[in-house]
Amino acid sequence: MTEAATTGAHQDVRTEVDGQVLIITLDRPKANAVDAPTSRAMYQAFARLRDDPQLRVGILTGAGERFFSAGWDLKAAAAGEPTDADWGPGGFAGVTEMFDLDKPLIAAVNGMAMGGGFELALAADLIVAADHAEMALTEARLGLVADAGGLLRIPRRIPRAVAVELLLTGRRMGAAEAGRWGLANAVVPQDQLMATAKDLATQICACAPLSVAAVLEILRETEGASVPEGFATLRRGLPAHARIGTSQDAKEGARAFVEGRPPRWTGR
Repeated sequence: MTEAATTGAHQDVRTEVDGQVLIITLDRPKANAVDAPTSRAMYQAFARLRDDPQLRVGILTGAGERFFSAGWDLKAAAAGEPTDADWGPGGFAGVTEMFDLDKPLIAAVNGMAMGGGFELALAADLIVAADHAEMALTEARLGLVADAGGLLRIPRRIPRAVAVELLLTGRRMGAAEAGRWGLANAVVPQDQLMATAKDLATQICACAPLSVAAVLEILRETEGASVPEGFATLRRGLPAHARIGTSQDAKEGARAFVEGRPPRWTGR
């Protein structure tokens, strides 16, 4: 079923439920650029993913084949929308500062991801890119900086020297290069993009919900920590990690393995 996630009169964000997967499509011709009202509408879609216990994974993509997202809507900027506009609780594009999303998000990059559009893709946990896609942090060419997460995330995802080059020059990185650096989990022809993203989502959905949430929690809370510091964080206790040991799903996983059958997860 397909539904429109809207804020006010905006119908620029479409959502579709496919089993346990929420597909979120940014649809703002011609470049899928994001203004403040669209950003708040996107947050509503991501909040639905976070809050609905029936949903396990999100896939974010753009309409068409040319643009994933051109980032901040410069027409809105020229009309007076400030850089510190009310983007909504999740920050720019609804998710770049949404730090309580405990479900995986896959960016299916269907075309150019420019500036804030690339920052939007970087906010996802996994990236699948169409082979013609290009990505760039173009802010320095526009008198801005990539402060919607690009400056913080890109050096953690690819070698620092390459990240600094992208940030200082604004040059475009093709999908093949993104794949070589390990930024893209897969680079595929356009007609295989969504099928590849859905296959990744299906693999995630086969795992225990509490385990998936704990993985994301531990990765988030130990970002930049040494291994001893990471273990110290675990010993101090993290909520999602703590729930696993006594969970019904942990017992179900062991039973299913012994009985040679697929596990039946309950998320408890």
